Amino acid sequence: MDGSKVDGKTVAEHIVDFLERREVEHVFGLCGHTNIAVLAALAESPIDFITVRHEQIASHAADAYARVTGKASVVLSHLSPGLTNCATGVANAALDCIPMVVIAGDIPTHYYGKHPHQEVNLHADAAQWEIYRPFVKRAWRVDRADLMAEILEKAFHLAESGQPGPVLVNVPMDIFSEVIPSESFDRILDNTRALKKPSIDDETAREIIEKLAQADNPVAYVGGGILLAQASEELREFVEHMGLPVAHSLMGKGALRDDHPLVMGMTGFWGTELVNQSCLNADYVFAVGTRFKEADCSSWYPGYTFNIGGKDDTTKVIHIDIEPQEIGRNYPTEIGVVADAKAALRVLTRVAKEMYPDGFPRVEKKAEIAGFRTKFKASNTEMQTSSAFPMMPERILADARKALPEDAIITTDVGWNKNGVGQQFDILTPGSILTPGGFATMGFGPPATIGAKLAAPDRVVISLVGDGGFGQNPSMLATAVELNLGIIWLVMNNNAFGTIAGLQKAHYGLTYGTTFPGTAAAPTNGPGYAEIAQAYGAVGVRITSAEELLPALEAAIASGKPTVLDVPMINNPTPTTGHWNILDIYSPDKDVSHVST
Repeated sequence: MDGSKVDGKTVAEHIVDFLERREVEHVFGLCGHTNIAVLAALAESPIDFITVRHEQIASHAADAYARVTGKASVVLSHLSPGLTNCATGVANAALDCIPMVVIAGDIPTHYYGKHPHQEVNLHADAAQWEIYRPFVKRAWRVDRADLMAEILEKAFHLAESGQPGPVLVNVPMDIFSEVIPSESFDRILDNTRALKKPSIDDETAREIIEKLAQADNPVAYVGGGILLAQASEELREFVEHMGLPVAHSLMGKGALRDDHPLVMGMTGFWGTELVNQSCLNADYVFAVGTRFKEADCSSWYPGYTFNIGGKDDTTKVIHIDIEPQEIGRNYPTEIGVVADAKAALRVLTRVAKEMYPDGFPRVEKKAEIAGFRTKFKASNTEMQTSSAFPMMPERILADARKALPEDAIITTDVGWNKNGVGQQFDILTPGSILTPGGFATMGFGPPATIGAKLAAPDRVVISLVGDGGFGQNPSMLATAVELNLGIIWLVMNNNAFGTIAGLQKAHYGLTYGTTFPGTAAAPTNGPGYAEIAQAYGAVGVRITSAEELLPALEAAIASGKPTVLDVPMINNPTPTTGHWNILDIYSPDKDVSHVST
C-alpha cells in the first residue's frame, strides 16, 4: 500500500492512461454511480467522452466508429440497467464482427452476496458479467486491481484479432477507485499493439489458382470480411486478373464499387436474377470473408441461389476466412483456408500473375453483367422518377444517390433502407455503407451516424432509416446537436413497420400490430419527426411533394447542420427473386412473399 500511495494513481486513471497510449480518441457511454471515477479521469484527458441519453445509442455509435476506423471502439457503461440497455448494440456488433471493448462498472467487491443497489442477483451473486457471455468474444470480471492492466491488454488484442468482435471488462466500482502502483501497466508498455495476421503459402495459392483457371463458370462470393480486413483493393486486383464475376452478401456490399464491370450484386432473397442465376450456374465459388448467412443464401434451399453439396455436377467451394468455424458451416468446402483476406489475396494475386500472366478477360461475362445492369436500371426508371406522393421508395433512393458525394457514409437500418439499398443503391466508395447484418437491429442506423461522423468528420454522413427505426432512439439528436455534427437523417416514413406489415398482409390479409394509425400522407396523431428534430435544436423538414426531396437534401448537405428530413413513403415491398424459409412456414402452399400495404 505504501508504494501505491507514492504512485498516487487510481485504477481508473491508469485505465485512461492506457487508452491514451492506444491512441483512443473517443469513449462512448453514459454515467452512473459505478463509473464516475473513470469519468473523472477522462475529464483530465484528451480523450473525448461522448455522452448519450441511452446506452444503446452509445453501443451503436461505437459500432459504427469501429467500422470506419478499423480499430476497436470503447464503450463505458453503468451496471445492470446500463449494461442491459447497452446489450443490443453490443450484440449487433458481435454478429457483424465489429471490434469493441466495453468497460462496465459493477457493485463493490465487499458487497458480493449482499444484493446491493441495482445488482443482477436472482440466480448468482456478482454475476452481472455473465449477461454478455452469449455474444461477446470474452467477458472478464476484474476481482483484483493488479490484474487490470493485463486484462485490458488481452481485451484489445482479442477484440481486434481473428474474427473481430466485442469483449466485456466488468469492473467493481471499488476497484476503479483503488490506488495502485504503475508496475502492472509498465510491464505491458512494450507489448505489440496489433498481432500479425495469418496468410497462405504459395503451394495453397497455386492449388486455388489452378482450380479457378480450369473452371468454366467461376464466381467470387465476398462478404463483410473483405471490409473488416480493408482488402477492397486487393480483391479488385485479384478478380480483375482472374476475370471473376463478383457476387456479394449483404455485408459484402461495397467491397467493390457497384459500378465495377465485374460486380453482379447482392445474392439471396433480395438478390437479382443475374446474381442468383450466376451463382446457381457456377462450377466453382471462390468465397472470401463470408459466412453464407441465411438471407444471402435463400435459406440454403437448392435451386434459388446456390447449388452446393448435391450429387453430381454441383458447385464446388473454395473458402477463405479468418475464423475456422465459418468454413464448412453451411456448405461443404473443397478447399478451406484459414487466413486474413487482405494477406491471402495479395499472395493469390502474385501467384496468379506468375502462373497466368495474361489473366482471364471473360469478355462475355462482363457484357452479360453490363447488359443486365442497363436493363435492371431501365426497369426501375418509372419508379425512380415518379411524382407520386407519398413517395416511391425507389425515387427516394435515386434522389439520395444524386445528391450524395461518392464517399458519403450511409448507415442503413431495416426494411427498404437496408434491403432496397442492398439491391438498388450504388455504393461507390468501398466501406462507405454501414449495415446491421447479422442482428438486423432496428434502431441501429440513426445513432450509428454519430460514430461515423466522429470517425470521419470531413465526409457527408447520412442515415437512411424508416420511421420505425428512427423512433427507437430519437434522443441521439441531443448528442449530435451538442457536438455540432452535421449529420442527415432521411426518414423513409411509411407510417408502419413496413416490411413486417407487407409480410403479414401477404400471409394473413391484415396488418394488426404492424402499422400506425392513419397513413403515410396523413398519420393520425403520429410523431412529427421534423418538429422533434427542431425541439432538440436540429433542423427539421417535412417533405410535402416528391419534387421537394432532392433540393432539400442538397440544402441539408450544404448547411453542415444536423438535419432530419421526414419523407412520407408508399409501403411497396422490395422485389425478391430468392427465397426465405419463413414463407414456407407462413404459407407452405402459396407462392407469396410481401405485398404493398
